[in-house]
Amino acid sequence: MRLVCKLSEDGFEVEKSKIIDLNCKKAFKYTFWKQNNIYAEFYKDEAVDMLYLSFAVFAADRLILRENGEDAWSREIELYMPVLCVDKWILCQSLVEKMLSFLTGDKWKIYFRERKLTEIEEKAKKKWEKVTEKNMNISKICMFSGGLDSCIGALNLLCDKADASDIVFVSHYGGGKGTVEYQGMLKEAFINRFNIDESYFVQNYAAIVSRKEDKTEDTTRSRSFMFFAHAITYASAMGKEIELIIPENGLISLNIPLAYTRTGTSSTRTTHPYYMEMLQELIAELGLQVKIKNPFQFKTKGEMILECKDRVFLQEILDKTMSCSHPDVGRHQGMKKTMHCGYCLPCTIRRASIQKGGLQDTSTYFDSKYKKLPIARQAYRTYKCAFNNFDENNAFLRIQESGPIKEDIEQFADLYVRGMKEMRECLEKIDV
Repeated sequence: MRLVCKLSEDGFEVEKSKIIDLNCKKAFKYTFWKQNNIYAEFYKDEAVDMLYLSFAVFAADRLILRENGEDAWSREIELYMPVLCVDKWILCQSLVEKMLSFLTGDKWKIYFRERKLTEIEEKAKKKWEKVTEKNMNISKICMFSGGLDSCIGALNLLCDKADASDIVFVSHYGGGKGTVEYQGMLKEAFINRFNIDESYFVQNYAAIVSRKEDKTEDTTRSRSFMFFAHAITYASAMGKEIELIIPENGLISLNIPLAYTRTGTSSTRTTHPYYMEMLQELIAELGLQVKIKNPFQFKTKGEMILECKDRVFLQEILDKTMSCSHPDVGRHQGMKKTMHCGYCLPCTIRRASIQKGGLQDTSTYFDSKYKKLPIARQAYRTYKCAFNNFDENNAFLRIQESGPIKEDIEQFADLYVRGMKEMRECLEKIDV
């Protein structure tokens, strides 16, 4: 399918294409330009281009249904994208297509065309120029999703510093209630605990606008690109090299399918090392001063908890973190509040990690026994089958199943073994 992205009316057309105007509130809503830029510089054009590209990719991901693909999963997507730095993007075209194809499992073809600053961007730039006191101190940006991993990442950072004025925590949320409310609870807890200013937490909304009768795709594999693009755009305004911290346990980062039905992009590749490698290469090619770091690349989630620098506070705020893939399941089944489903892979890894980490699990789960829904019973059978077939002698091969691992193979293989054992120890104690 062909999708033409527009940021303003430019007369550009492609035969047999669908148009998405990212600045039309009836088609797409986002809050980036509503945030106050109080940093050293205005956002780099290349970073703004990446942000809009991530919006367009996310829109395509939602609007083009997988069920219409030849194999009812993979799609062929042509995206026509207006950018400020067209020459740089043309040079990066093959890299971008390769990165997105790996991330979403689709075949991407992207055509870049030149554009000028929009009226929204011009107004934002003039607003920034009027800021008299700009923050020149930022050296780190930490992704802050509201999950347990990002909570530990933020907590460790704050415990290491007497002064947190050089860190910005960046969040993103879209539809549903789960993500935004947990981000809010965590933010408030950190502000109170460490006496930091609310301005160090930047929360962004971005989502397509669809009518109830419109069918949209739920398997949004490209969402992480949009999440990271927000942080990269903020980083571009700091006037120096910025460390972008993406706290994610190494097991979930590898995204190794637990069953053959979950091979390929049926398992998400949100922070897979190969994807991170391509994203870092793209950042460098665009001339942006951002270095990606995952401090937990070789840690299981349980090891993250064990080594957390303030386990007492982590126990206090554990119920304010959300790890679930679909936290609205409970509400859809008549429950009154958002909660963990209890049976998805992130929930299962979470539960295993809390047991491994020696904390009391104060989380609320809709189905902790894998019994209430057919999908929960199926998930349990999948996990049990995976453990029955698990052979640590083949770990060095298994870690390659979601994507190529070129370096640190022994460390990744050992991580995979430890992570699987962590999960198995948890499930063995559940009476299904």
